[in-house]
Amino acid sequence: MAKKQKMEEIKMGAPEWMATFSDLMTLLLCFFVLLFASSSQDAAKFAAIANSFDGAPGIMVDGDIMLNEHGMVGSGLEEYPDPPAIIEALADILEDDAKSIKDEIQEYIYEEGLDSKVEVEQFGDEIVITFEDFLLFDTGKADIKPAGIPILDTMGIKIREYTLDGYNIRLEGHTDNVPIRTAQFPSNWELSSARAIAVGKFFIDQLEFTPDTVSAEGFGEYKPIADNNTAEGRSINRRVEVKIIKSLF
Repeated sequence: MAKKQKMEEIKMGAPEWMATFSDLMTLLLCFFVLLFASSSQDAAKFAAIANSFDGAPGIMVDGDIMLNEHGMVGSGLEEYPDPPAIIEALADILEDDAKSIKDEIQEYIYEEGLDSKVEVEQFGDEIVITFEDFLLFDTGKADIKPAGIPILDTMGIKIREYTLDGYNIRLEGHTDNVPIRTAQFPSNWELSSARAIAVGKFFIDQLEFTPDTVSAEGFGEYKPIADNNTAEGRSINRRVEVKIIKSLF
């Protein structure tokens, strides 16, 4: 007698890995929402994130299969929020916050009479405050000169407020392309780094910034914002930038 062939069992519904993946995505989205909500008490911002779940494109997965008295009934497709939609909503809110901070700092600069010495700009969710090097340093030096201390002190008091509200400060030193070869600074890279560090130490030592909110790096001549072929352009490129960035972790 021929051996009866065992029929292959057909599993209904979505593959097992899809359920796990969907749960993971949902948890990740919840994590971002809770993380942002915990860093801000603004109910309107939280509502904006929550609303992004409604009507947003989603990931469609097979629904469960159920049996009733009429036979097999499919629950249809289930929709999970689309991660890019949530990330986009967060990015929009961070950019709006950055614009508000930029406007606050701009007003502060005018009030303190520093509008001819300090510039503030917004790039996405970053706020960038720029000091031209002659305000803070002598040529080829990385020690903050006495005339620069009041400017740095005045701006630092305002900048510190944002470190207490979940923002980090990144200091970036930049130079022109004129070579420097001294025992202390063999290249513009060392000079730009030392200047960024000097500003960071001033913020920490004199204005009591929390050290873990401050970082410093130097880029030498490699990130110019003006033409190095002119004296005016080289002067603009010699600068220290203070970047105010929201910390999400």
